[in-house]
Amino acid sequence: MTQTEMVNVYLYTRYERFWHWLQTTLIVLLLMTGFEINGLFRLFGFKLATEIHEYAGLSWLIAFAFFVFWLFTTGEWRQYIPTTRKMLTVIRYYTYGIFRGEAHPVPKRKDAKHNPLQRLVYLSLAAILLPIQMITGFLYWGYNSWPDWGLNWLSLEVVASIHLAGAFGVLSFLIVHLYMITTGHTLFAHTRAMITGWEQVAEGTPIDDWERKDRGKSAECS
Repeated sequence: MTQTEMVNVYLYTRYERFWHWLQTTLIVLLLMTGFEINGLFRLFGFKLATEIHEYAGLSWLIAFAFFVFWLFTTGEWRQYIPTTRKMLTVIRYYTYGIFRGEAHPVPKRKDAKHNPLQRLVYLSLAAILLPIQMITGFLYWGYNSWPDWGLNWLSLEVVASIHLAGAFGVLSFLIVHLYMITTGHTLFAHTRAMITGWEQVAEGTPIDDWERKDRGKSAECS
């Protein structure tokens, strides 16, 4: 990275950090127990793995509902508004510029925590993949109640297959995410930020024009 002076900015609230680590714990538990239930390895035993998976899944569903409530009551949903501005620049940075020590083209700010690529990925995860996992998991859990719910037309094999495919999708995201958290100005900079709330960013870097325009549009819609 270029020799730019860094300053500390408080980016992540206590709730954001709590939600991040709670969700991380629940997802890891769900992946481990889910794959064991499908016979990929043995660790807890089938019965205990099933119980852990069910409790972790229901806890995740409840916690996610609180997270969505928090997003809309605090206005933090604006952090996830997708944009194509500087998207190619960010992609170029991660595929080329980062290996040449270039500065990140979209520095973080309190009201701009996610770059365009992160926005697209996180929005897809939170609005598509995770809800699919929760819905199929809940359906699988309530299989015996399908007749009472009028869901006899559903196929258990299809629901289970979608749920398993989604689990591999979440695992893929987790692997990429683990790599991406090492790409800060130091190896553990992003991890430190998600523990303390304080992120080191380049000093004196204003919010870019693309961000100002997006904020203006979101303010008009709110």
